[in-house]
Amino acid sequence: MAGVDLLAVRTFVTAAEAGQLQIAADRLAVTQQAVSKRVAALEKSLGVPLFTRTARGVRLTVDGQAFLPHARALLDAEEQALSSVRPGGRPLRVDVIGRRAATAGVLRDFHRARPGVALDVVTLPDVRAAVTAIRSGAVDASFRCVTMPRFELPDGIEATPLFDEPLHLVTGPAHALAAAREISPAQLAGHRVWMPGNVPGAEWTAYYDALAAAFGFTIDAVGPNFGVEDMLDTIAGSPAVATFLSDRTPLVRPAVHGLRRIPLRDPTPVYPHSLLRHADNPHPALAALRAHLASRPTGPPDGEVWAPAWALRSRPPDSRPAAGPAGSGGVQGPGV
Repeated sequence: MAGVDLLAVRTFVTAAEAGQLQIAADRLAVTQQAVSKRVAALEKSLGVPLFTRTARGVRLTVDGQAFLPHARALLDAEEQALSSVRPGGRPLRVDVIGRRAATAGVLRDFHRARPGVALDVVTLPDVRAAVTAIRSGAVDASFRCVTMPRFELPDGIEATPLFDEPLHLVTGPAHALAAAREISPAQLAGHRVWMPGNVPGAEWTAYYDALAAAFGFTIDAVGPNFGVEDMLDTIAGSPAVATFLSDRTPLVRPAVHGLRRIPLRDPTPVYPHSLLRHADNPHPALAALRAHLASRPTGPPDGEVWAPAWALRSRPPDSRPAAGPAGSGGVQGPGV
């Protein structure tokens, strides 16, 4: 049996419910001849008669009675399929860097605050993939560090700075800096920071490369990325390797690992997050997400903060970035 024509199936269901081809034609806004041709084509495709023609209209055959509930199920499936990709009829799709990232936590907070909003969370490889997905409508929004060298947002894509995420250094108990209550980025000079998830061309790789260049330490991206848990297992037993995590990223079994989380100060490196979206996106839940984000407190960390000079960040109108170390970043004072 060849694939059935859903338009013919819809015509069959309408005729079965109406009991007359002319009434079905009126409901479908077509001629009675068009209804007859569609039903005949469906019967030919199925290889069985669906109606018995009578003087008073049409009556379902035994095969027609058997096919009718499945025909209705086909039409229901069609509607569900269309709704799954129709803005307003499908879940709001939002891209985050990782499901353990701070932005994933922001989405969890949004879901708890608005449980009636259907939400799909996806993880795309980098900002270029995110922008492509937003332009095509595959996703509605993305949390990203937007800018990086030699990259500009295309027309129609809007970016709203959201919050700056302070970084912590994570070490094992034998690391030379493990006993520090806090350290400055300058104290990392000469040290190795292991980040196997950094890939060439990604916006977070550009950020950490700029941070390393500004303060004289080494980013080591060598080795397969088996996830945060495996990375922390390695760091816990190493006297020389450390990594960066957000101040909002939970450590895995810290008491077992003996891991140390050390705040960075003077200045505090911050990873800047923005919300990307298409200016013409009509999804109604996108407005609810933006309103939720606007209501969140976004206070900066105490003291000076560091971010690359090219990073898109929220700043008060009267603030001006000062030159950062090695000329590769900007340091802003409190309140930025």
